[in-house]
Formats: sequence, structure tokens, C-alpha cells
Amino acid sequence: MKYVTLILFFALLGCKSVHTTHQQNVEDAITKNALQLLEDKRFHSVSIAVYKDGESTIQHFGELTIGKGNKPNDSTLYELASVTKTFTGYIAAKAVLDQKIHLEDDIRVYLDEPYPKLEYKGEPIRIKHLITHTSGFPNFPIKSENKKAFFEGLKLIKIETKPGEVYSYSNTAPELTAYILEKVYQKPFEELVTEFILKPNNMNQTKFTLTENDRTRLVKGYNDKNELMPNFNRTLWGGISGLHSTTTDLVKYMKLQLAPSNPIVKESHKKLYKEGSDFWEGYHWYLIENDHQLMYRHHGGIYGMQNWLVIYPKQNMGISILTNTSFNETGEILEKVVDNLYDDIMKTKK
Repeated sequence: MKYVTLILFFALLGCKSVHTTHQQNVEDAITKNALQLLEDKRFHSVSIAVYKDGESTIQHFGELTIGKGNKPNDSTLYELASVTKTFTGYIAAKAVLDQKIHLEDDIRVYLDEPYPKLEYKGEPIRIKHLITHTSGFPNFPIKSENKKAFFEGLKLIKIETKPGEVYSYSNTAPELTAYILEKVYQKPFEELVTEFILKPNNMNQTKFTLTENDRTRLVKGYNDKNELMPNFNRTLWGGISGLHSTTTDLVKYMKLQLAPSNPIVKESHKKLYKEGSDFWEGYHWYLIENDHQLMYRHHGGIYGMQNWLVIYPKQNMGISILTNTSFNETGEILEKVVDNLYDDIMKTKK
């Protein structure tokens, strides 16, 4: 019996040692890539979260305020910007499964006025076109000062391509999706996000509306001239942008996206529109699949901060990177950091 106990002891010790080594390797990979990013003096802070095989690793670097040395932490609130669209996509996927909406529905079924211009040569814009950026809608709403103005702006839109045929990124479409989701569930969109995503996954630090205390934790970001930029002021539903979150909550969101038994997640990751040889649009996820890799990803960029969220289902991994800087090349730079970080982590796992 004594020998069995010793064998078990050393086996457990070995498991703990492997676990500790893997964790350290992930931390080293994060540190290496974060410090390389901060060598570019246009960047001031970076927060990186990795969720791999049920383990999370979160690290923060740099300073939130230039010259103050105030490093971000697990409680720091970042604006998610367009990564908010993946939340919209999740609720749209739930609505499809609940048979509240159908992908082939003409969107005008859900509008209070006829909107005869929202078609192309008799071809209507359908729900699936809204969530894959193939509706023909302009990038930004023609009017966005309030919800009433938004619908006035819809009347001015001229659809110039057949819906479903041409990809053109649109911030107008997800706002209309959020409105439609409000209508079919008879609840405010903010409430739907809370009820269907945030509460079930204990994402207590992710929210649209901030308290005074929350605002003290909210990042103030910069452009590439080190000028302080304003935070986003949401005037519409929040289908395109407006969520704030922390690295710890984003780990919970990555865990949700990696839940294969969740039918809503599965639906939201469906390939709805093929954009390239290995590139598809899902429910506001960009899906990339080739011989070597499968990933779901989305970028978020707002006035003073940017982020990338990438899910690797085959590796049971997610990566989130957030920074308090925003300029034209930020997204491209962060994308390379994520790619390099992924490569470094996978090397250490072999």
C-alpha cells in the first residue's frame, strides 16, 4: 500500500510539474509578444488573456496614462467596439433556434413602414444578409443621432447590388438586427444581452451602461499623436458597439465560444457566406478554415482603443488582446501579435 501511495504521489507531482511548465510557457509567450509590441512607442498599454484547455492566463503591461506608470489590471474596463457584434450574432443565432426569426425572412416584415427601396430589382434584404455584411447597406447609418433618425436614414438608402452577393462591411446592418431582436423578444437589446449571455456566464463586469464607479475603471485611450480620445457615446441599440468588458470576463466569453455542446454557439459559428477560398462569414464571426487551422475571430476598433478576439476550437484555445491606442494600422499590428502569440504557445505545447 505504501508503494502505491508513493507512485500516486509522484504521478500527481509530475502532473503538477507539467501543468506549471505549460502555464509558465504561456506566460513567457505573452510577455515576449507584449514587450515587443510596446517597443512601438505609439502603444502605451496592452492586456492579453489566453484561455487554453480550461486554464486562463492574463497579463497586463505598460501604462494607461502616459507618464503615470499606471498599469492596467483585471478590473480595467475596455471598450469592445465591434467585438460587440459577436454578442449580436449570438442573440440572432438564439432567435433563429427559437424560431423568432428565420434567415430567409425579408427584413421589412419586422419594420413598421413599407421601405420599398430596401430591395434590389425585386430581391429583398434578408436576415442572413444583415448578419453577414451582404445587405448592401452603407457602412455607417445615414442618420445616427437617435433611433428615430436611424429609421429616417433607412428611407434614404439606395441598394445598388443584389443582397447576398457582395460583402461590404456595414455598421448599419447590426443596429437594425438589434432592433429586430428587440421586437421579436419584446425586450430592450441591452436586456437581451444580459439575460442570454452575461448572466448565464457570470460576466458581471461586461455591460453597456456604466455606473460612476465603473467609469473610474474605464480606459481613456490615445491616437498615434498621443492625444487623448473620447469614449464612444452610444445613441442607438448597441448592435455594433457599446459593450465594455474586462480581461477576466473575456476569458468567460472565450470559454462560452468553445462550448461544443451549446447549440447557440454551434449555430452562431455556421458558415453563412463564403468570401474567399478559406474565409466565411458566420453570425458576425469571421471564420477561417484551411488544412492547418480553424479559427473564429473579430476585431474591435474605437476612438482610443482596439482589440482582437480569436477562438481556436481545435486547440481549445482563445486569445484576447486589448490596447489603449487606436490608429489606422493598429488592427493589422495586433493581428500579427495574436498570430505570433498563437505560434509561440503551440510550439511550447509540443
